Amino acid sequence: MREGNWRDLQNGLLQQIDSESAFFSNAKIALDVGDRELGAAQLSKLRDMLLDREIKLFAVLSSSSKTEATASTLGLSTRTSLLKQKESRLSAAILEGEPGLVIRKTIRSGSGVEYDGHVLVHGDLNPGAEISCTGSIFIWGKLRGTVHAGMAGADQSVICALQLDPISLRIANIEYRENKLLKKLRRKPVEISLEKGQFVLDYWDI
Repeated sequence: MREGNWRDLQNGLLQQIDSESAFFSNAKIALDVGDRELGAAQLSKLRDMLLDREIKLFAVLSSSSKTEATASTLGLSTRTSLLKQKESRLSAAILEGEPGLVIRKTIRSGSGVEYDGHVLVHGDLNPGAEISCTGSIFIWGKLRGTVHAGMAGADQSVICALQLDPISLRIANIEYRENKLLKKLRRKPVEISLEKGQFVLDYWDI
C-alpha cells in the first residue's frame, strides 16, 4: 500500500492505544500488517513510538517476504519464526487472529467473566470467582475458582494454569471430576485438554 495509507493506519493504532493507555501499559504486541511491504525506517519508527508508550513490539506478521526480512533484521519475531517454534495453543490463537481478552489483575471472589473468545488472566482466579468463555482459558497464576472453557461446545479448547486447585473445571460439556489428582497437580504448571472425550494433562517445562 502507499505510504499515506500506512501512516493513517499507524496513526489510528496509536490513537487507539492512547485512548486506552492504562490497558496497554507494559504490553507486548504482535502486529499483523498483511501484505504491506515495510522498510526498516517504518518499522523502527513504529517500534520507537510504541516504546515511548511503554509497549513492546515483539512480532510483525506479514505475507510479504520483504517485510518479514526487515522485521527479522530488527530482531522482531515473524510468522515464519513463530511457526518454527514449538507451537502452543496460545501462539496458534494469536496467529489465527482469534479474539482474546487479557485481564491484568487477580479476579476476586464474587467476580465473573463471560467472553466470546479466549481469556488470559495475568494474576490469580480466586475461590468464588468464575470464568466462562467459548475459547481457551490461560491463568498466569493460581486457578482456584470455577472455569468453563469451550462453553459453546468447542472441545478443542484448553485450560492452562501455573497452579491448579479449582472448585469446578469444565471443557465443552464435560466436567473434570478427578479431585484427588487435581490436588496433586496444584503446584505444577499444566495444560488440560480433551481427547476423545477424556481429559489429558500435559505438564509445562518452565
